[in-house]
Amino acid sequence: MRPAEYTTEEIIAAGETIQAAGRNVTGFALRQKVGGGNPSRLRQVWEEHLASKQTAEVEPVADLPVEVAETVAAVTKALTERIAALAVELNDKAVKAAERRVAEVVRAAGEQRAQAERELADAAQTVDDLEEVLDQVKAEREAIQAQLAEKLAESQRQAVEIAQLKERLAAVEHAHQEHRKEAAKEAQRCADKVLAAEKARDEFAAEARTARERAAHVAGQLEALQAQNAKLLEALGGGAGGA
Repeated sequence: MRPAEYTTEEIIAAGETIQAAGRNVTGFALRQKVGGGNPSRLRQVWEEHLASKQTAEVEPVADLPVEVAETVAAVTKALTERIAALAVELNDKAVKAAERRVAEVVRAAGEQRAQAERELADAAQTVDDLEEVLDQVKAEREAIQAQLAEKLAESQRQAVEIAQLKERLAAVEHAHQEHRKEAAKEAQRCADKVLAAEKARDEFAAEARTARERAAHVAGQLEALQAQNAKLLEALGGGAGGA
């Protein structure tokens, strides 16, 4: 245990100094006076000093005279009887007040009970209404869940059909692309044939022009030969007539 920082004598001296100055002796005043310490301990030491001082100052009291003692006893008896009567009167008033209070409490409790019963009935009706609404909500929820399940199944069927249609469309598109490729190739072959035909046509036209030119040249030569033959025949005819 931590030893006391200040002795009992120092604390008592500080208390007497404070008391002589006309101030109240408190734990904090003692602490301020001695310069430290626990205010509770300082106050306890001072109170113990005061108690011991009062005990030391008590002097023996002389016995009362007989007459005074009898008077005191009579007064004490009358006072006791009066106190007992007052106690009975006060008890009666207290009992009546308590009874009135109990009656009021019982009446208030009855009213509160009736109010509680009415509120309980209202609450029960509210619970019944809520249960009915809850049943309706449950029925609606079950109907919605059934519709949702049906819609989900329909959606799944549609998804399967869409997937099948996508596969068919992909196959058709692939076939169309192949057809387009073949058509493009065929078109290219036709274009090549047209180009070849046009080339052959141009070559034939050139040969035809050459042939016409040759025919014209041959025709010219033939006309020239015919003209020469005609002249020769004419010359021959004239010579024969003169002979």
